[in-house]
Amino acid sequence: CFIIAFIAAPPVDIDGIREPVAGSLIYGNNIISGAVVPSSNAIGLHFYPIWEAASLDEWLYNGGPYQLVIFHFLTGVFCYLGREWELSYRLGMRPWICLAFSAPVAAATAVFLIYPIGQGSFSDGMPLGISGTFNFMIVFQAEHNILMHPFHMLGVAGVFGGSLFSAMHGSLVTSSLVRETTENESQNYGYKFGQEE
Repeated sequence: CFIIAFIAAPPVDIDGIREPVAGSLIYGNNIISGAVVPSSNAIGLHFYPIWEAASLDEWLYNGGPYQLVIFHFLTGVFCYLGREWELSYRLGMRPWICLAFSAPVAAATAVFLIYPIGQGSFSDGMPLGISGTFNFMIVFQAEHNILMHPFHMLGVAGVFGGSLFSAMHGSLVTSSLVRETTENESQNYGYKFGQEE
């Protein structure tokens, strides 16, 4: 649905003032400037599935594809988070992979769901495109001065520090593996997932 909306969605009346904004490739955008434009300000926070509109043209004009893509994306991300938890539990692993994945899940939920709810309309959500993302970040900084907020600073330091320490840990573990197989066997044969000694 995202690809179809990115390529062929008609212009969306994002501000609710009858001045539609074109975001799809067919309407003159390229890969950099194209985006799935957020729902109209006239819709606000209302859930706006296809059957709530009088016609498909009205649904497209009011930015219905944005909500469709966002809600399915967030549902899929949360389901994958639960799947990681379930797999780690069933394989006897600790849940740290699931816990690490919960950070980007929380960030996506904050940007695509929590922030628009706080602003009172899904029209304030982040457009799904490259230039739209940068525009969202610039507007967010201009309105809220997020870069000077201490919790944002700690969060950025935590995310980058966490990826640095994950890379260092992975390289240390990989470089300290001792081969327990012969040259004629696979290196993976000496280790079985979840084995006990």
